[in-house]
Amino acid sequence: MSTAPAKVAARIAAGIKRFQPILTAAKARDVNESDTVVIVGDMLSEIFGYDKYSEITSEHAVRGTYCDLAIKLDGSLALLAEVKAIGLDLKESFVKQAVDYAANQGIDWVVLTNGACWRAYKIGFAKPITYDLVLDLDILSLNPRSEDDVELLFLLSKEGWQRSKIGEYQTQQAALSRFSIAAIVLSEPALNVIRRELRRLSPGVRVETEDISTVLEAEVLKRDAIEGDRATVAKRLVTRAANKSLRHTKDDDDAPSISPATPTPPRPQIVS
Repeated sequence: MSTAPAKVAARIAAGIKRFQPILTAAKARDVNESDTVVIVGDMLSEIFGYDKYSEITSEHAVRGTYCDLAIKLDGSLALLAEVKAIGLDLKESFVKQAVDYAANQGIDWVVLTNGACWRAYKIGFAKPITYDLVLDLDILSLNPRSEDDVELLFLLSKEGWQRSKIGEYQTQQAALSRFSIAAIVLSEPALNVIRRELRRLSPGVRVETEDISTVLEAEVLKRDAIEGDRATVAKRLVTRAANKSLRHTKDDDDAPSISPATPTPPRPQIVS
Protein backbone atom coordinates (compact mmCIF):
# COMPACT_ATOMS: atom_id res chain seq x y z
CA MET A 1 0.00 0.00 0.00
CA SER A 2 1.27 3.46 -0.88
CA THR A 3 2.32 5.67 2.03
CA ALA A 4 3.09 8.75 -0.08
CA PRO A 5 0.21 11.24 -0.23
CA ALA A 6 -1.30 11.41 -3.71
CA LYS A 7 -0.07 14.96 -4.29
CA VAL A 8 3.48 14.06 -3.29
CA ALA A 9 3.44 10.87 -5.39
CA ALA A 10 2.29 12.89 -8.40
CA ARG A 11 5.10 15.40 -7.90
CA ILE A 12 7.70 12.63 -7.64
CA ALA A 13 6.39 10.84 -10.75
CA ALA A 14 6.41 14.10 -12.73
CA GLY A 15 9.92 14.82 -11.48
CA ILE A 16 11.21 11.45 -12.68
CA LYS A 17 9.81 12.15 -16.17
CA ARG A 18 11.29 15.64 -16.24
CA PHE A 19 14.79 14.82 -15.03
CA GLN A 20 15.49 11.54 -16.79
CA PRO A 21 16.18 13.25 -20.16
CA ILE A 22 18.08 16.05 -18.39
CA LEU A 23 20.34 13.54 -16.66
CA THR A 24 20.81 11.50 -19.84
CA ALA A 25 21.88 14.62 -21.76
CA ALA A 26 24.19 15.75 -18.94
CA LYS A 27 25.82 12.32 -18.85
CA ALA A 28 26.33 12.39 -22.63
CA ARG A 29 28.03 15.80 -22.32
CA ASP A 30 30.03 14.58 -19.30
CA VAL A 31 29.22 17.74 -17.36
CA ASN A 32 31.49 18.72 -14.48
CA GLU A 33 30.78 18.57 -10.75
CA SER A 34 29.60 22.19 -10.48
CA ASP A 35 26.98 21.70 -13.18
CA THR A 36 25.92 18.41 -11.57
CA VAL A 37 25.41 20.23 -8.26
CA VAL A 38 23.03 22.63 -10.02
CA ILE A 39 20.99 19.71 -11.39
CA VAL A 40 20.94 17.95 -8.01
CA GLY A 41 19.76 21.14 -6.31
CA ASP A 42 16.88 21.39 -8.78
CA MET A 43 16.02 17.73 -8.18
CA LEU A 44 15.97 18.22 -4.41
CA SER A 45 13.44 20.97 -4.98
CA GLU A 46 11.27 19.64 -7.80
CA ILE A 47 11.28 15.91 -7.01
CA PHE A 48 11.92 15.76 -3.28
CA GLY A 49 10.02 18.90 -2.29
CA TYR A 50 12.63 20.91 -0.36
CA ASP A 51 12.36 24.67 -0.65
CA LYS A 52 15.17 25.89 -2.88
CA TYR A 53 15.57 29.20 -1.08
CA SER A 54 15.14 28.35 2.60
CA GLU A 55 15.96 24.65 3.02
CA ILE A 56 18.73 23.88 0.49
CA THR A 57 22.13 25.50 0.96
CA SER A 58 25.60 25.15 -0.53
CA GLU A 59 27.17 27.31 2.15
CA HIS A 60 27.39 24.83 5.01
CA ALA A 61 30.96 24.68 6.32
CA VAL A 62 32.52 21.39 7.40
CA ARG A 63 35.98 21.52 8.96
CA GLY A 64 37.17 24.50 6.95
CA THR A 65 35.56 23.44 3.68
CA TYR A 66 32.02 23.34 2.34
CA CYS A 67 29.86 20.31 1.63
CA ASP A 68 28.16 20.44 -1.75
CA LEU A 69 24.60 20.72 -0.46
CA ALA A 70 22.88 20.60 2.91
CA ILE A 71 19.21 20.34 3.87
CA LYS A 72 17.97 22.34 6.82
CA LEU A 73 14.49 21.84 8.22
CA ASP A 74 13.10 24.19 10.85
CA GLY A 75 16.55 25.75 11.09
CA SER A 76 18.30 22.48 11.98
CA LEU A 77 20.67 20.49 9.78
CA ALA A 78 18.90 17.32 8.65
CA LEU A 79 20.87 15.90 5.74
CA LEU A 80 24.13 16.41 3.86
CA ALA A 81 24.50 15.70 0.14
CA GLU A 82 27.91 15.09 -1.39
CA VAL A 83 27.75 15.49 -5.17
CA LYS A 84 30.15 14.13 -7.78
CA ALA A 85 30.21 14.74 -11.53
CA ILE A 86 27.59 12.70 -13.33
CA GLY A 87 30.18 10.76 -15.31
CA LEU A 88 31.97 9.47 -12.17
CA ASP A 89 31.32 6.19 -10.43
CA LEU A 90 30.56 6.56 -6.72
CA LYS A 91 33.76 5.04 -5.36
CA GLU A 92 34.41 3.99 -1.78
CA SER A 93 36.70 6.98 -1.24
CA PHE A 94 33.75 9.27 -2.06
CA VAL A 95 31.60 7.37 0.44
CA LYS A 96 34.18 7.85 3.19
CA GLN A 97 34.41 11.56 2.38
CA ALA A 98 30.63 11.96 2.65
CA VAL A 99 30.47 9.92 5.86
CA ASP A 100 33.30 11.98 7.35
CA TYR A 101 31.37 15.18 6.64
CA ALA A 102 28.23 13.80 8.31
CA ALA A 103 30.10 12.37 11.31
CA ASN A 104 31.85 15.69 11.94
CA GLN A 105 28.47 17.42 11.97
CA GLY A 106 26.95 14.80 14.25
CA ILE A 107 24.07 14.00 11.88
CA ASP A 108 22.76 10.53 11.14
CA TRP A 109 22.22 10.68 7.39
CA VAL A 110 24.21 11.57 4.30
CA VAL A 111 23.49 11.22 0.60
CA LEU A 112 26.14 10.57 -2.04
CA THR A 113 25.00 11.23 -5.59
CA ASN A 114 26.17 11.97 -9.13
CA GLY A 115 22.68 13.06 -10.11
CA ALA A 116 21.71 9.73 -11.63
CA CYS A 117 22.73 7.46 -8.74
CA TRP A 118 21.56 8.33 -5.23
CA ARG A 119 22.86 6.50 -2.17
CA ALA A 120 21.71 7.23 1.36
CA TYR A 121 23.86 6.15 4.31
CA LYS A 122 22.96 5.85 7.99
CA ILE A 123 25.82 6.87 10.26
CA GLY A 124 26.54 4.94 13.46
CA PHE A 125 28.41 6.86 16.14
CA ALA A 126 30.19 3.91 17.69
CA LYS A 127 33.97 3.64 17.82
CA PRO A 128 34.96 3.47 15.06
CA ILE A 129 32.28 5.35 13.11
CA THR A 130 30.15 2.96 11.05
CA TYR A 131 27.87 3.53 8.08
CA ASP A 132 25.21 1.42 6.39
CA LEU A 133 23.98 1.78 2.84
CA VAL A 134 20.20 2.05 3.25
CA LEU A 135 19.08 3.28 -0.16
CA ASP A 136 20.67 2.82 -3.59
CA LEU A 137 18.73 4.33 -6.50
CA ASP A 138 19.36 4.88 -10.19
CA ILE A 139 17.01 7.64 -11.32
CA LEU A 140 17.53 6.72 -14.98
CA SER A 141 16.14 3.22 -14.41
CA LEU A 142 13.06 4.25 -12.42
CA ASN A 143 9.56 3.99 -13.83
CA PRO A 144 7.37 7.00 -12.96
CA ARG A 145 4.32 4.75 -13.22
CA SER A 146 5.71 2.28 -10.67
CA GLU A 147 4.30 2.77 -7.20
CA ASP A 148 7.32 0.98 -5.71
CA ASP A 149 9.78 3.32 -7.44
CA VAL A 150 7.84 6.39 -6.34
CA GLU A 151 7.76 5.04 -2.77
CA LEU A 152 11.56 4.69 -2.71
CA LEU A 153 12.00 8.33 -3.70
CA PHE A 154 9.36 9.30 -1.15
CA LEU A 155 11.72 8.05 1.58
CA LEU A 156 14.13 10.91 0.79
CA SER A 157 11.45 13.53 0.19
CA LYS A 158 10.73 16.34 2.61
CA GLU A 159 7.37 14.80 3.49
CA GLY A 160 8.88 11.36 3.99
CA TRP A 161 11.71 12.82 6.05
CA GLN A 162 9.30 14.65 8.33
CA ARG A 163 7.49 11.34 8.93
CA SER A 164 10.78 9.48 9.58
CA LYS A 165 10.02 7.09 6.72
CA ILE A 166 13.64 6.41 5.83
CA GLY A 167 14.34 5.55 9.47
CA GLU A 168 11.48 3.04 9.43
CA TYR A 169 12.78 1.61 6.16
CA GLN A 170 16.29 1.30 7.59
CA THR A 171 14.96 -0.52 10.67
CA GLN A 172 13.11 -2.99 8.46
CA GLN A 173 16.19 -3.53 6.29
CA ALA A 174 18.35 -4.07 9.37
CA ALA A 175 15.93 -6.67 10.73
CA LEU A 176 16.20 -8.60 7.45
CA SER A 177 19.95 -8.22 7.10
CA ARG A 178 22.16 -11.29 6.85
CA PHE A 179 23.86 -10.22 10.08
CA SER A 180 20.63 -10.21 12.09
CA ILE A 181 19.41 -13.49 10.63
CA ALA A 182 22.79 -15.17 11.18
CA ALA A 183 22.86 -13.95 14.78
CA ILE A 184 19.37 -15.35 15.39
CA VAL A 185 20.23 -18.70 13.80
CA LEU A 186 23.27 -18.96 16.10
CA SER A 187 21.36 -17.92 19.21
CA GLU A 188 20.66 -20.47 21.95
CA PRO A 189 16.86 -20.67 21.39
CA ALA A 190 17.31 -21.31 17.65
CA LEU A 191 20.04 -23.88 18.25
CA ASN A 192 17.76 -25.71 20.68
CA VAL A 193 15.02 -25.87 18.07
CA ILE A 194 17.45 -27.22 15.47
CA ARG A 195 18.75 -29.82 17.95
CA ARG A 196 15.21 -30.96 18.69
CA GLU A 197 14.43 -31.38 14.98
CA LEU A 198 17.71 -33.22 14.32
CA ARG A 199 16.99 -35.64 17.16
CA ARG A 200 13.56 -36.21 15.71
CA LEU A 201 15.13 -36.84 12.31
CA SER A 202 17.75 -39.24 13.71
CA PRO A 203 16.43 -40.84 16.93
CA GLY A 204 19.15 -42.07 19.27
CA VAL A 205 21.86 -39.86 17.78
CA ARG A 206 23.42 -37.52 20.33
CA VAL A 207 23.48 -33.97 19.02
CA GLU A 208 24.54 -30.95 21.06
CA THR A 209 24.03 -27.26 20.32
CA GLU A 210 27.81 -26.72 20.25
CA ASP A 211 28.10 -29.21 17.38
CA ILE A 212 25.31 -27.50 15.46
CA SER A 213 26.88 -24.07 15.96
CA THR A 214 30.21 -25.35 14.66
CA VAL A 215 28.64 -26.74 11.49
CA LEU A 216 26.61 -23.59 10.89
CA GLU A 217 29.65 -21.33 11.26
CA ALA A 218 31.98 -23.52 9.21
CA GLU A 219 29.76 -24.87 6.45
CA VAL A 220 26.37 -23.16 6.27
CA LEU A 221 26.65 -19.43 6.97
CA LYS A 222 28.86 -17.04 5.05
CA ARG A 223 31.81 -15.84 7.07
CA ASP A 224 31.10 -12.14 6.44
CA ALA A 225 27.69 -12.60 8.06
CA ILE A 226 29.12 -13.87 11.35
CA GLU A 227 32.35 -11.89 11.65
CA GLY A 228 33.16 -8.20 11.82
CA ASP A 229 31.66 -5.15 13.51
CA ARG A 230 28.17 -5.46 12.04
CA ALA A 231 27.95 -9.13 13.03
CA THR A 232 29.04 -8.25 16.56
CA VAL A 233 26.38 -5.53 16.81
CA ALA A 234 23.71 -7.93 15.53
CA LYS A 235 24.69 -10.60 18.09
CA ARG A 236 24.55 -7.99 20.84
CA LEU A 237 21.05 -6.88 19.78
CA VAL A 238 19.77 -10.48 19.59
CA THR A 239 21.19 -11.26 23.06
CA ARG A 240 19.68 -8.07 24.48
CA ALA A 241 16.25 -8.91 23.01
CA ALA A 242 16.42 -12.47 24.39
CA ASN A 243 17.37 -11.24 27.86
CA LYS A 244 14.55 -8.70 27.78
CA SER A 245 12.09 -11.42 26.86
CA LEU A 246 13.35 -13.61 29.71
CA ARG A 247 12.97 -10.75 32.18
CA HIS A 248 9.40 -10.18 31.09
CA THR A 249 8.64 -13.89 31.43
CA LYS A 250 10.18 -13.97 34.93
CA ASP A 251 8.20 -10.89 35.95
CA ASP A 252 5.01 -12.59 34.77
CA ASP A 253 5.88 -15.76 36.69
CA ASP A 254 6.68 -13.80 39.87
CA ALA A 255 3.52 -11.73 39.74
CA PRO A 256 1.13 -12.65 42.58
CA SER A 257 -1.87 -14.60 41.45
CA ILE A 258 -5.19 -12.96 42.10
CA SER A 259 -7.99 -15.28 43.15
CA PRO A 260 -11.43 -14.38 41.98
CA ALA A 261 -13.42 -12.66 44.64
CA THR A 262 -15.94 -14.81 46.45
CA PRO A 263 -19.36 -13.56 45.40
CA THR A 264 -21.41 -12.03 48.16
CA PRO A 265 -24.56 -14.07 48.69
CA PRO A 266 -27.73 -12.12 48.07
CA ARG A 267 -29.42 -10.65 51.12
CA PRO A 268 -32.60 -12.46 51.99
CA GLN A 269 -35.71 -10.54 51.19
CA ILE A 270 -38.07 -9.91 54.10
CA VAL A 271 -41.67 -10.30 53.16
CA SER A 272 -44.01 -8.48 55.40
